[in-house]
Amino acid sequence: MIVLRREIGDVLRDARQRQGRTLREVSSSARVSLGYLSEVERGQKEASSELLGSICEALDLPLSLVLREVSDRVAVAEGLLIPDTVPDEFATAVDRFPSSPRELTPVG
Repeated sequence: MIVLRREIGDVLRDARQRQGRTLREVSSSARVSLGYLSEVERGQKEASSELLGSICEALDLPLSLVLREVSDRVAVAEGLLIPDTVPDEFATAVDRFPSSPRELTPVG
């Protein structure tokens, strides 16, 4: 079963670690206790929208980006296909640089 608080925690922890920052640094910047931030990252506590906003600000990440990553992870866990931003047909057509629009044919 997908637990949203775990996915949120994983995304936040991954972002913090990619930045090479400690729990102490981020908790101080977000004005949240180190223990509470640790519990949020481990998916043991639900972060309120205000707290999540503070953590994202401390990590210098847009909340929308964090929520997008969480959404993508949930979709994958549900077995949904997440489309690429650029459809294969378009990418293939651009690679071929057709001389006329009629040469744009779907691939596959």
